[in-house]
Amino acid sequence: MPVRVLESSTPSQVSGANSGHTSFQACTLLGVGQAFSGTQNVSSLQKDEAWRVNVRIQGCDLEHGYLCGTMEALNVPMADTPVVTFWEGEIVDTKNYTFFTGKWEATPEDDIRHWTKFQSFSPLMGQVEADGGKSLDLSNYPYIFMRWKEQYFVNVGTDCGLTIAGFYYVCFSCSDGSISGFYYDPNSRFSSFSYWYILWPQFCLPFDAPISHSIC
Repeated sequence: MPVRVLESSTPSQVSGANSGHTSFQACTLLGVGQAFSGTQNVSSLQKDEAWRVNVRIQGCDLEHGYLCGTMEALNVPMADTPVVTFWEGEIVDTKNYTFFTGKWEATPEDDIRHWTKFQSFSPLMGQVEADGGKSLDLSNYPYIFMRWKEQYFVNVGTDCGLTIAGFYYVCFSCSDGSISGFYYDPNSRFSSFSYWYILWPQFCLPFDAPISHSIC
């Protein structure tokens, strides 16, 4: 169950809660074919695991808040081979998508609980609680929030021991190109099992580079 990262050429300034829906500026790392690498951490009461992850963007349509790509998870304990999935993403731009998911068995409470894991969400929380953030202008906000939903396994069957029933809440930092995310699985809502990850552009850091564990 892989993941990914993006970046902007210049950090933006926080725009605040201004009304209007301006499209995000094109980001060089959102281009088709761009690759990213990082680590996905899997935690439970029994053990903690870290999987290496590669992500490649296959398509991006900022005007409609859409992007898609493949995720490759390596050294997954229950798999004999790297596991590749195809995912589709929603960019929270308040025009096409808001912070409230409205599907995939995620309630508004689930949404708030996961978005608040990102420090960069704090300035937006009041307005999001009020109207889902519909009145926010995020076009110049220094972070881009997304949801990624894996659609199918590319190279293995559904009996591979992994699930794609859930989706990722994702935060991309325009200042350093990192992406962090948290996985939500409606089938394990009340369990102690959790996934989170941090990814970097492939040309930026090698796989064995130290990873900062601050969540954007």
